[in-house]
Amino acid sequence: YVQGGITETDQWRLTTSFTSNADPIASNWERNDGSGFGLLGTGMTESSGIFTFPSTGYWLIIYKCLAGTQYDPSAHTQGVWIDIKTTLNNSSYTNISSSQQGAYNFSTAYYTGMSLYTDYQFDVTNTTNCKIRFGFGAGQGGEACRGHTSYQHTGVSFIRLGDT
Repeated sequence: YVQGGITETDQWRLTTSFTSNADPIASNWERNDGSGFGLLGTGMTESSGIFTFPSTGYWLIIYKCLAGTQYDPSAHTQGVWIDIKTTLNNSSYTNISSSQQGAYNFSTAYYTGMSLYTDYQFDVTNTTNCKIRFGFGAGQGGEACRGHTSYQHTGVSFIRLGDT
């Protein structure tokens, strides 16, 4: 028997794709409801892209994004980025983790895919004031953040590692 351990895990995903910038990604979030998904504990809550933690503690946040270039043969070099922003006062957000990637379209009418990943360990000392949100940046404006209602194209995992 191991005392303590992980007491909360949750996973959310973007249900639809969108094109252009979003800071934060404010809509179309859902908790994973796939076959075999296991929510441990109470779980996160989300409102307009702002996520609230169910308890204090050290939380590992993993943000993965599937992105793509425009479906345009004339749009060549493309770039995207993702970021995690936190607040300690339920008001002003600070960018604390980012990832960026570029791709080349090769003059086709198909998109070139990109996978981005960033993570952060957040010391949540107060569930009212410590919140988190996620952003997507489209370098030239036409790049897409991919979402799907059945699996994790773009999504976030939350794992409570222990007490603060």
